[in-house]
Amino acid sequence: MAPKKKLLEEIRDILRIKHYSIKTEKAYIYWIRRFILFHNKRHPSEMGEPEIGEFLTHLAVKEKVAASTQNQALNAIVFMYREYFRRELDRFPNIQWAKKPIRIPVVLTESEVRRVLSKLKGTPLLMTSLLYGSGLRLSECLRLRVKDLDFGYRQILVRDSKGNKDRITILPDNLTAPLKNHLKRVRDIHQSDILQGFGEVNLPFAIARKYPNAPKEWAWQYAFPASRRCRYPDSGRETRFHLHDSVLPRYIRRAVRSAGISKRVSSHTFRHSFATHLLKHGYDIRTVQELLGHNDIRTTAIYTHILRRGGLGVLSPLDYSDKQSQYFSQNTKSRTFP
Repeated sequence: MAPKKKLLEEIRDILRIKHYSIKTEKAYIYWIRRFILFHNKRHPSEMGEPEIGEFLTHLAVKEKVAASTQNQALNAIVFMYREYFRRELDRFPNIQWAKKPIRIPVVLTESEVRRVLSKLKGTPLLMTSLLYGSGLRLSECLRLRVKDLDFGYRQILVRDSKGNKDRITILPDNLTAPLKNHLKRVRDIHQSDILQGFGEVNLPFAIARKYPNAPKEWAWQYAFPASRRCRYPDSGRETRFHLHDSVLPRYIRRAVRSAGISKRVSSHTFRHSFATHLLKHGYDIRTVQELLGHNDIRTTAIYTHILRRGGLGVLSPLDYSDKQSQYFSQNTKSRTFP
């Protein structure tokens, strides 16, 4: 008789049955463990809303975590009680919630995008171009499979995106030839893996069970595979996963510094820039909403604020006349104070 699994192992099994991502799985297990340790290893079945509220307040007040971090911890604990203990929680009393800041996303100008791209080469250039040219999230770009790239219709099928939704976005014409050349090199790697007795890739849901040969099929391979094979935790088999999510951001940071751009740029900045530049060139907000995969148009509408000039479109009184402009250009050249 097999020994009974520990609590966290059973919760991990539930997460995998429900097809949560590996990233979410790790985060949820981390926060559930933190919750248990915070209460001196008391079993969660002996605790409830007051203990959860105490833990969340500690995160906000003592550790000063961001609102998103506090919400992730709450989601993990609620998942455990709902899915494992089959218990619906009531309201949490006296919680100190972390304040969620209201921020306008950082957006690059079109010339700044070109400057950053000019500092990249090879696969990092291709991937960053997809983030900007197709409005992809980093995770969506990493998870692209060969069959998701439709060169005939010039579109990309983004599968299992945020909220477990599929959507279609554009495939830039300028990336067609580079992508095809890239896929030729990826196919060579795949063929080499097969000759060595490997060549499998992890598949979503029960596809591998329904179609035993699918893991080795070319169409299911990742468009941006990792340089080395690894053992996938679900199956234990040696597979070739996609690039790690830390690789591209590292190249982007270097390119931004090399381009001399002082803005705080991340991989997500290119998605923000994609949306803003489409709106700038006259595309309607509903179209941009569909391409981004936003549920609520108010999420997309934030990019319209960026397009307005400072102060909600108001022209500064300092800019009213050409004479003032000439005066400032002539009298602000000195680098020292008078």
